[in-house]
Amino acid sequence: MIFRELALAVGVSLKTSGLAALIASAVAVPAALFLAGRDFRGKRLILIINQTWMAAPTVVIGLLFYSLLSRSGPFGRLGLLYTQAAMTIGQVFLILPLIVGFSYTALRQVDKRARPTALTLGATPRQAGWVVLREARYALLIAVLAGFARAVSEVGIAMMLGGNIRNATRNITTSIALETAKGEFRNGVVLGVVLLAITLGVNLLVQTGLRGKDRE
Repeated sequence: MIFRELALAVGVSLKTSGLAALIASAVAVPAALFLAGRDFRGKRLILIINQTWMAAPTVVIGLLFYSLLSRSGPFGRLGLLYTQAAMTIGQVFLILPLIVGFSYTALRQVDKRARPTALTLGATPRQAGWVVLREARYALLIAVLAGFARAVSEVGIAMMLGGNIRNATRNITTSIALETAKGEFRNGVVLGVVLLAITLGVNLLVQTGLRGKDRE
């Protein structure tokens, strides 16, 4: 594999997985804040469904969205199948429950007096929510990074929704699968090292966040 194709594959992975992590976080963190701050009928069921969703195989999610985005599917007219947008959509729904679960656990560990105290001091409900989020910011960062790591290392959704199109939707994991199938094990190893380097960088960011939390 030439350097240009390698760089394009890395770029596709970072773009789609990074965007998926941002979108999923924008939905997951407010949802986790709502769940952590309120008790209501059906909450336990929601948490059970979320935990079940976390364990869903990537190929199942890929198959679900393939059926939705294919020409015969309800959203086929949008022409999203075999695009980076389709890959991002699939990865959003893959990591959404993961970020919700981690964020919920992090927010439940925040002192329960934080929100009522902020409200007592004159804060609006939104401002009080920001207080709680700030208290759990390092743990929330870890949740987001864990979601990104999950997205960037999956292959089922990327293959089924992206189609592994050269210079378009081919990312690191689908390139590894392709190069290995062709017998180009050296190229597969190189791509594997790149993927490990990315996940190592994510882990280093997580550890930095944990150290920052411990110092406070």
